[in-house]
Amino acid sequence: MQVTKNRNPNMNQNMRMTRQRRVILEELKKLDSHPNAEEIYEAVRESLPRISLGTVYRNLEVLSELGKIQKLEMGGTQKRFDWDTRKHYHIRCINCDRVDNAPLGFMKNVEQALYGATDFTITDHRLEFLGLCPLCMEKAIERDSLGKTAGKVA
Repeated sequence: MQVTKNRNPNMNQNMRMTRQRRVILEELKKLDSHPNAEEIYEAVRESLPRISLGTVYRNLEVLSELGKIQKLEMGGTQKRFDWDTRKHYHIRCINCDRVDNAPLGFMKNVEQALYGATDFTITDHRLEFLGLCPLCMEKAIERDSLGKTAGKVA
């Protein structure tokens, strides 16, 4: 077995669980959502008021590399983060970018179905569901019904 040396001599030091990383991870677990870095930053500032947004971004990347969190790079405009590192799917609102867990088990058989059908070696897959969250759907229905009643003559 060949061992590859770290190219970054500070990698081991950078990868340890610091107080900042521990607080970021704790705050992420408290949030009932899949927040972006700015939302995590706001939550972390209550415990660490002098922390910078850049520090939060860097530590989220390290926590992701350590496998402590998932970085969600979905079709939305911002990266989001998930404390649940198990393989699972997400659903994203196309209006407000809210992200929730999709109530669907991980489909390992999808990868197995591709075996032999392509010359790629399948290592993983991502599946993103898109839709309207309940709040955006309610607003869309209200807008639609207001538009219909506004056109009627009394």
